[in-house]
Amino acid sequence: MHNKVVYTLARSFQMMNFSTLRFNFRGVGKSQGQYDAGVGETDDVLALLRWLQLTCHDCDIWLAGFSFGAYVAACAAKQWPVKQLICVAPPIENFPFKTLVPFPCPWLLIQGNQDEVVSATAVFSWIKTLQDNPPRLITMEGASHFFHGQLIELREQLIMAFTHDHLE
Repeated sequence: MHNKVVYTLARSFQMMNFSTLRFNFRGVGKSQGQYDAGVGETDDVLALLRWLQLTCHDCDIWLAGFSFGAYVAACAAKQWPVKQLICVAPPIENFPFKTLVPFPCPWLLIQGNQDEVVSATAVFSWIKTLQDNPPRLITMEGASHFFHGQLIELREQLIMAFTHDHLE
């Protein structure tokens, strides 16, 4: 929740007049529970989405996630009618992303080409294989996994991707 990439994503959406919700996954920080390889964490996201549905009846829901959070957001997007999915540095070699596609919503994938945690080459190769509803890709040149020194550019790229002139 306090990761600088997650914070930048939330701040970017706030700048676009979205309401945002950040939370820790189970077992992180002061949250209860323990890591569940994406299964329980997806259940947690779905519980939050049910709560949002009750409190914000006509809200369009967008899900965004970074690294492991991208996998959890993608899992939830397969089970909940979201308007947009945003995956930043998705760890496709560590989690079964390939079993999730195609997604039922538009999606954006942001990947740094110098990522030392997630293989950018694997991500780019995987995207080329997708026939149905491939993501809109933003490649961030020189960006590492945590976008060191490039958080402002990450924010600008994200905002530019969703300005009215660029919406599909």
